[in-house]
Amino acid sequence: MHAAVVVFPGSNCDRDLAVAFEAAGAQVSMVWHKDTDLPAGVDVVGIPGGFSFGDYLRCGAIAANSPICRAVADLAQAGGYVLGICNGFQVLTETGLLPGVLLRNAGLKYICKTVGLKVETSQSAYTEGYNAGDVIDIPIAHHDGNYFAEPDTLARLQGEDLVAFSYTDNPNGAQADIAGILSPNRRVLGMMPHPERAADTAHGGTDGQALFRALAGALIKA
Repeated sequence: MHAAVVVFPGSNCDRDLAVAFEAAGAQVSMVWHKDTDLPAGVDVVGIPGGFSFGDYLRCGAIAANSPICRAVADLAQAGGYVLGICNGFQVLTETGLLPGVLLRNAGLKYICKTVGLKVETSQSAYTEGYNAGDVIDIPIAHHDGNYFAEPDTLARLQGEDLVAFSYTDNPNGAQADIAGILSPNRRVLGMMPHPERAADTAHGGTDGQALFRALAGALIKA
């Protein structure tokens, strides 16, 4: 597996994501936001958490217009894999690769803690290492993680089994307790919690490991 991790001004989880990919057996390339092309042979692009461009305008809005995001969109449209975590999820909604928007947390405060996530589907390269209904512990760290979408979009996400993860105890007001969603082809995943921060015993929990291992295994089989 060859993974590319995009770095924006303000990214602060890029190294964490790279280390999680490497632990799953990936070759990792770090890609600067001003680059116009992804490295040859990239299988998956990771868009990390942080505060890209200081979260000016809307979170992820400036990053979504960076040159590299055109290449990321092209990869996704060609059937490639893209994983956006926290700020990366915000970037994916701003690019239109995933529907909806991430609003300010309902409590209007930044939240940083470990939360319970229910795995809503195992039918994706990212989640096939879990069983649907499993509850895993994954950290969150966000100020704008309140997922919102129009009723028809929510109905489609739920009806087509595109909700990947939901909160067991909603921390931010997200509609339908949504913590992560998949694209219609199930190859783009956006999620607010940080699986890369639960991928090593030194983190105090390893529930995020299965996501990276499952993705690596799926790409090897492909």
